[in-house]
Amino acid sequence: MRNAGTWNWKRIGWITAAVFAVWLVAGIILAGRDVPPPPGQQPITLRGGRVSGNHISTRSWTFDYTKAQMSPDGIMATVDGVKNGILYKKGKPYLSIAAQHVSINTQTFDFTATGDVHIEALHPSDNVSKSFDTDLVQWVNATKLLQLPHQCLFQTAGQTLKVANITVDFNKSQIHLGKMSGTVEQAQP
Repeated sequence: MRNAGTWNWKRIGWITAAVFAVWLVAGIILAGRDVPPPPGQQPITLRGGRVSGNHISTRSWTFDYTKAQMSPDGIMATVDGVKNGILYKKGKPYLSIAAQHVSINTQTFDFTATGDVHIEALHPSDNVSKSFDTDLVQWVNATKLLQLPHQCLFQTAGQTLKVANITVDFNKSQIHLGKMSGTVEQAQP
């Protein structure tokens, strides 16, 4: 008969080894899950604010946004919920812009707006409202060129035209409209 005060060390050893083995296997299986990226490799996310781009010392554009995310290297920014955006011509507000998404190259200040994009002329010299609705807009900051390469709805003075594409050259003060469809009625005096 065994003494009640004696321990079965062999059994305790086997139980301890089994618990250690389960712990080791679980650790190996779970390793690598939810590991955050190393410092400096995480995108930066901002909520609600304003971003702007300049050409030399002249303001090119500004956007109010609901969410912005900067790439880890700081070169690209993705901005969502753009409203109250302004494109400047010779430092003065020229066009307003609203868009679902905008991708910005923070080194060149070029941008691409996608989703529902609405552009409207601010303070037109002829006092006739003009607006464009499309799904893609590209801005080249170095040449001050705004391109709407997809079909646009061009609205002015209560009239609507479908335009194949539109290019606005801010430096030359020129607007080029591609193939148009629709009818326009002459304004009555």
